[in-house]
Amino acid sequence: MSVNPETSTETAVLGGGCFWCTDAVFQGVRGVKSVVPGYSGGHVDRPDYRDVCSGETGHVEVVKVEFDPQVVDYTTILEIFFATHDPTTPNRQGADVGTQYASAIFCQNPEQREAAERVMAQVQQQLGRRVVTHLYGNETFWPAETEHHDYYARNPGQGYCRVVIEPKLAKFRQRYRELLK
Repeated sequence: MSVNPETSTETAVLGGGCFWCTDAVFQGVRGVKSVVPGYSGGHVDRPDYRDVCSGETGHVEVVKVEFDPQVVDYTTILEIFFATHDPTTPNRQGADVGTQYASAIFCQNPEQREAAERVMAQVQQQLGRRVVTHLYGNETFWPAETEHHDYYARNPGQGYCRVVIEPKLAKFRQRYRELLK
């Protein structure tokens, strides 16, 4: 895995629809050191939210998750990822439609790719439907603008947060109670 020997952390870069949702989920996982929303996979340097939302840059909204593999391993990170979004809908999560909302994993190394393939196969078997999650290599990660960081924590009363993120978090908290901070 991609372990940083100085800090004993690994990195996962995951796109599960709107990064506000994915950010909120991983902020609550024990062993996660940081979560940064951003963009990966496109063909434009330094994209901004407006560029990515246009669907013209090829970027996916992602979160960069730094975690301690001694507390939570990469396979568990992937299981949480798949349990908290719909990996069977291409370029869509609920009402969020466009290539920027694709289900995607940006594998940081061959071991992450192998783990992702294994977990995807298990998820596909469990769901009985084709998983359309894209597997990419270690692409450039561009951090999102500051207003997108910790969006749910700063805006819990906002409509999207109440209607979309809160139910997703409730489901996550119930299923993964033992992994909560």
